[in-house]
Amino acid sequence: MKLNVLKKTLCFGLSALLAAGCLTGCGGSGDKQKDSDQTEFYVMGGMSVLSQGNDSNPVLQRLAENAGVEIEWDLMSDSLGEKVGTLIGGDQLPDAFIAVNFSMNDINEYGADGTFIDLTEYLTPEIMPNLCAILEEHPEIKSAITMADGGIYGLPSADMLRTGAVSDEYDYSIYAVPEFSMINKKWLDELNLPVPTNLTELHDALVAFRDNDMAAKVYGNTQGTIPLSTGFDQWCWGQEIFYSGFGFTNFTSDICADLLVDKDGKCFFASATDAYRDAVTYFHDWYAEGLMDLEMFSQSTNQLIAKASQGRVGVTVWWEKEEILGDYADDYVFLPPLDGPVGTKYEGSHNVNIRAGTDGVTSGNLNITDACGNPELLLKYFDQWYDGETVMQLQYGPIGVYFTEKDENGVWKSITDEEAQAQFQHSSGELKGLYEVYGPRLVLPEYYNKVFYMEDRATERLEYLVNDWLPYVENKNFFPADATFTNDELDTIARYKADFVSNVSEKEGTWLKNGGPTDEEWNEYLQMLTDSCGMERLLSVYQDAYDRYVAAE
Repeated sequence: MKLNVLKKTLCFGLSALLAAGCLTGCGGSGDKQKDSDQTEFYVMGGMSVLSQGNDSNPVLQRLAENAGVEIEWDLMSDSLGEKVGTLIGGDQLPDAFIAVNFSMNDINEYGADGTFIDLTEYLTPEIMPNLCAILEEHPEIKSAITMADGGIYGLPSADMLRTGAVSDEYDYSIYAVPEFSMINKKWLDELNLPVPTNLTELHDALVAFRDNDMAAKVYGNTQGTIPLSTGFDQWCWGQEIFYSGFGFTNFTSDICADLLVDKDGKCFFASATDAYRDAVTYFHDWYAEGLMDLEMFSQSTNQLIAKASQGRVGVTVWWEKEEILGDYADDYVFLPPLDGPVGTKYEGSHNVNIRAGTDGVTSGNLNITDACGNPELLLKYFDQWYDGETVMQLQYGPIGVYFTEKDENGVWKSITDEEAQAQFQHSSGELKGLYEVYGPRLVLPEYYNKVFYMEDRATERLEYLVNDWLPYVENKNFFPADATFTNDELDTIARYKADFVSNVSEKEGTWLKNGGPTDEEWNEYLQMLTDSCGMERLLSVYQDAYDRYVAAE
């Protein structure tokens, strides 16, 4: 049945906030009007760009039948923020938002004004037995999702794939370095060029790709060769990875665009350093030469994948090769962290920063709104997502598709690439992309090798991190995504963060396109960040939060 819930408005008051813990039971039902007969729910949010969607997912269909609910999914991979903003701003709320990745500031704000309901009273063994058992075993997860006012406005999410599974030396999240750069080795061989080890060699390879129109020469693609294509300041497909040649990488995150922590534990913004100025000045020359995709500032993930999977791109950036390069993946190799440009003070530099947040627990991927008349039933449905065998299928794919059989220890084995190609005409990675479900997935470290085996691709990625990237992480400090803030600190972030990020992004784009800043422009930029964008106030907030986090460890 098609639900006409887009016309629903805020018609219920917020439940009384309860301070009871997960295992202490319900402290009272509050005075919120409920509709205990509601079984149909409208859930709006995000999905993977490769996903087939949730409607046809057999795991979700089974869970809905088990709970006696019907879910209308309204999911998208692009323009999500705009749609969410329209619904919230127009008081046209779904029953729940899923995979939106609301920030802590958003969660606090929407919890305080009643947009998101406090879930505390529903976190009982009777309603959510799976999640409550996890929170009893992992109290730090409950702490991470409890806001400053004591309310819990979202269910926990975390993917705890860690390098400790393949290394005795390192124990970092698989997300510690979210993007890898890759180059077409077949084109290099055709041109008798080596795999670059520094930015100068990469520049020369890109020039050769362009001048010889390698897409046409090797693949017969007449749409035009694109030497280097990325997004602009994107999470796992941005140009920032190449800044490592200048001694830093400023991966975007939910904390602030480029907040880093130095070896002494002092927070700073990479975008206010001389190395950042030198990097954007240097890469402007690449952009001016036509080596960087002219559409990098506007293209979507779909557009980038289309170009790369058609064999048009010499160098690109993504989480891994198979997802973005398709049938051409075998022609590419990963680039190592590249030394700085030859003949500059950065020659020999290739420091990689660990991404802010790593695998911190978040509560912005499943939030029940005040429009939901029967939160208890909807939460009973989502509690099933916290079962070990269920979460493995939401993360990778269904039993019978991605997971083939159990071994003698009762642990599920995943499909191999060869099996996936033979049965489904996809690699195992592509199969995962088709069936992966975004949302409140809590993949705990203990699931691996007890419920299911870590996929070969994850193991390979962790080994690549350990062997080829983490040795170049000179500074092991990072700002934790699950650090907590006081209300005053959140007010400061809310006041300044958006302007800071937008102004930095605007200037970076301008300098990449038009040329790096003069001394006068750079000084004016730093003054703007301080006077208008609250840089010092933001740093003070993040520093205090970081110091509290470290002290509590």
